[in-house]
Amino acid sequence: MRRAYLLPSLFLVLFTACSKTSGGGGNTGGGGGSTPTPVVPIITLAPGWKYSATLSLNFPSGMQAFSFDTLYNGKKVKAYCVAFDPGTNRFEFKPVMSATAKTTSQFASAETGLVYVAINGGFYGGNQSYSLIKYNGVTSSPNIKAVTRLFNASSMSYYPTRAAFGVTSSGAPVTAWIYSVGSGNDNIYAYPAPSPNAEGSAPQAVPSESFPTGGSPWNVVSAIGGSPMLLRGGVVRITDIEELINVNNNSSRPRTALGYTTSGKIVLMAVEGDNSSAGYPGITLLELASLLNSLGCTDAVNLDGGGSSSMVIGNQLTIRPGDNGVERPVISALLIKQR
Repeated sequence: MRRAYLLPSLFLVLFTACSKTSGGGGNTGGGGGSTPTPVVPIITLAPGWKYSATLSLNFPSGMQAFSFDTLYNGKKVKAYCVAFDPGTNRFEFKPVMSATAKTTSQFASAETGLVYVAINGGFYGGNQSYSLIKYNGVTSSPNIKAVTRLFNASSMSYYPTRAAFGVTSSGAPVTAWIYSVGSGNDNIYAYPAPSPNAEGSAPQAVPSESFPTGGSPWNVVSAIGGSPMLLRGGVVRITDIEELINVNNNSSRPRTALGYTTSGKIVLMAVEGDNSSAGYPGITLLELASLLNSLGCTDAVNLDGGGSSSMVIGNQLTIRPGDNGVERPVISALLIKQR
């Protein structure tokens, strides 16, 4: 008889404890002792993804963090993503660049105001960014305008239209294959398809207002470049050949990417890798594209990966950096901060 009385009490305690941790991310409900409303994810969650109340603790409504730590394509994968709704007008999309390399954590801590999340940016060499950095209408660095590849045993200049991710004046996210036309960096053109370059083939013409066909001025306020495009219009479209980019594309590596969903939610993702002791090898570009697509992303761009991959939420590092657990200094980062 005693056990019959204890079981309902135990159930009540467990239910109450669980309900207290179901809030976060500005989505708690109730008040005055009422049970908080369970969190409804703002994006579609594929199997394996879980809402993180801990990482979302200081987020306002319209932003949530999720974690993934399970088998994916037969290997252990650990990943984190942050999704937010730019339509709430609470968030500032701020790509940043430094004259000297800094870690993603250092970029976040040096920023004035409240930074919710930071990820590493695009590609670089030495102290030079090879990827677009544009903030509040000012272009600090273009996507790389030329690369050298062999053709008929000779070094030739190629002019790739590489991918970029931007936000318009209304905050709406967009992706495009872009090129800074002319001698300056501000005349950025977007194209519906990349210039059809390929290693082993003759270089295509320098991109212009009329080539590739269908180009138009890219009217975004802020943007960050990367390569290659991963998703376009709801389908996996990895244009690494046209963009002349080889970042261990078919190898399992740490990865960082940026995408958006049909409803306009922006998704930042970082995947752990190069940590054999922990059993997380990382993923390929195709797996990265598929993982983003499984969360409802229709468009997505790959950012710098490998040892550069990093995601910081508040002051907490998420994925273990690939450089023996130490964050790699980089030239650019993307900050999502309080507007």
